[in-house]
Amino acid sequence: MDQISQSNLIDKKFVECSSNNVSLETELSETLYNTMKDFVLSNPTWDQYKLINSALATFLVQNGCTDNSVSEIYLNQLFTPSKSF
Repeated sequence: MDQISQSNLIDKKFVECSSNNVSLETELSETLYNTMKDFVLSNPTWDQYKLINSALATFLVQNGCTDNSVSEIYLNQLFTPSKSF
């Protein structure tokens, strides 16, 4: 298989997989973890998954990502009020 065909196949597989959820494991500093936990506990409309998705989408859009799905996540979190109780 030539390099262009292989690259196209990889791109196609990536696009097909991009709509699925992917599990992510990472290490956080204790400060980030505690701040995230406190935020989620004081904002019942948020959970750790929504917070991480929002943070990643914000970072990617602010750094030049033009993917429509990422932009949609970013815009949705911008215009969804966060209620604190």
